[in-house]
Amino acid sequence: MITVVIPAHNEASALPATIASLRGQTTPPNGILVVSDNSTDDTVAVARSCGVAVMETIGNTARKAGALNQALGTLTRAGLVLIMDADTELVPTWIDTALRALQDPRVGAAGAVFRGHTPTSYLEVCQYLEWSRYAEEGRRKGKTFVLSGTAALIRWEALEDVRRATGRWYSEDSITEDMEITLALKSAGWELRSPPACSAVTEMMPTVKMLFFQRRRWNLGALQNVSAYWGTPVVRPYVRQQVMLAVSVILLWGLILFTVIALALNGPVPPQPFWLAVGAIFVTERVLTVWDEPIRYRLFAALVLPELTYAVILQSTYLAAVWQKLTGSAGTWQHVTPQKASA
Repeated sequence: MITVVIPAHNEASALPATIASLRGQTTPPNGILVVSDNSTDDTVAVARSCGVAVMETIGNTARKAGALNQALGTLTRAGLVLIMDADTELVPTWIDTALRALQDPRVGAAGAVFRGHTPTSYLEVCQYLEWSRYAEEGRRKGKTFVLSGTAALIRWEALEDVRRATGRWYSEDSITEDMEITLALKSAGWELRSPPACSAVTEMMPTVKMLFFQRRRWNLGALQNVSAYWGTPVVRPYVRQQVMLAVSVILLWGLILFTVIALALNGPVPPQPFWLAVGAIFVTERVLTVWDEPIRYRLFAALVLPELTYAVILQSTYLAAVWQKLTGSAGTWQHVTPQKASA
């Protein structure tokens, strides 16, 4: 039995396509529950018009995690629970692929490999290519670093193991509940999978401001989760990730600073063969890692500077998250009006 739980806050415009993608599955779920969390739009009415079950949270102040905990509290021995975002569409074979991954009794959950819709702006192209590289890296390594919050099919038994160990299903202290449940499931001894064919299309941030808020939350949540699981075996790869993020910030911002200083002191210098060769290697890497994408995206990647500017934006969100962590900020959740596209 597969029960879908969709937490939704002001997602009236996104829900019909999300629910349609579930009904279009080659193995449809047994039930769909939309959990409206403090919505002020027509989320409840739209969900009911789509013919699915609806519940509204009561007194929830813990965002998505709190909504999920209230919803899971209404289920009894659900078998499998598909938890997905209200702004995400799944490919028709998503559930079939996830079920095949769960045939291994050691696997507690199968998560989505998310992609963006067809980009229409510079910022969206950068996000699209970033997620394309992330999906390719996951395919090559065959490991699930984070059980994506866009969609994850989880054994009820695995969720109950987390509850017995921690006293709850989802941590209401975390602002990145998908990473936290990943660590909780791994700590409970479960393996996780993200099959490449479990593809999902989700929203991209339309403005730099919204991107900044989203990524600052992601980075702060990661820092909070690493702190919460500090000293446990499962957190070691995530500690290494934070170290590499810090190193990358130092290297990139240092490069920019020293380049500006050198230009100010010495003016432009003739190209050097060695550095031209290094640059060619970097361009090749940028292009090859998106080689499966249409040629226009490969050409965009070859320009390098647009994505380098995007990297500076992302790294600024990391620095902002570190500052929030150091100053004890709990972080905030910014809602964005979704822009939908078909999976």
